Amino acid sequence: MNSLNFDLAEFLEAKFEQYNQKWFIETDPIQIPHAFSKKEDIEIAAFISSTLAWGMRPLIIKAGKEIINRMDNAPFDFIMNAQIDDFEIFNNFVYRTFNTSDITFFLKSLQNIYRNHRGLEALFTNSYLEHNSIKEAISSFRQIFFQIPFPNRSSKHISDVNKNSAAKRINMFLMWMVRNDHRGVHFGLWKSISPKHLILPLDTHTSRIGKELGLLSRKQNDWIAANEITENLRKFDANDPVKYDFSLFGFGVFEKKLK
Repeated sequence: MNSLNFDLAEFLEAKFEQYNQKWFIETDPIQIPHAFSKKEDIEIAAFISSTLAWGMRPLIIKAGKEIINRMDNAPFDFIMNAQIDDFEIFNNFVYRTFNTSDITFFLKSLQNIYRNHRGLEALFTNSYLEHNSIKEAISSFRQIFFQIPFPNRSSKHISDVNKNSAAKRINMFLMWMVRNDHRGVHFGLWKSISPKHLILPLDTHTSRIGKELGLLSRKQNDWIAANEITENLRKFDANDPVKYDFSLFGFGVFEKKLK
């Protein structure tokens, strides 16, 4: 599969073991939902953190914590009880191209989801169970997410898999919610979605290392590429292919490149 002088399966497993450790939490935006114990608080904090997950991780973490702090560190309570004036607390918020109008809409959409659609888990799970497809679950989620009036600029912050987006941030959120290997990093709160159907969160790190390892040939980082690399990872673990996100992302971030 690759021209490197080592066993690929052994490499992937070794790096999975190396980076799937609790210390990883301290370096990653996943630390934000780890501050909570209530399921809904974890879901909302994880969704916000994953939404912001592009750019330098220290800045992502800072922005995510700022949003949570503005909700008095009680995201579910805020989502369920916020009135129109309460959203003014997000005036002047900005993280890269994600600004006040975006976060305000996102929180109002989450309010609609938790008040009228039984929450994020039900929204993703119902479509997944109906179609046995993560892609369909993401598509259905996006449709409901933009069910309420929204600024046109905000549509770019939720990937459209029907337009071949890799949907890295949503796939990362789903990985956090679904995977449960009892290592303490991912949450494994959602039991009705099978880890075997998850799609790798494809970003510059996982794409680059995947190509170096011969796991990915497609040039564009799109949904087709995310499927390609996930299918190749299923050859090493059919039931939990995205566990190797630890291997590819961890290696790409902490060790940069193959020798």
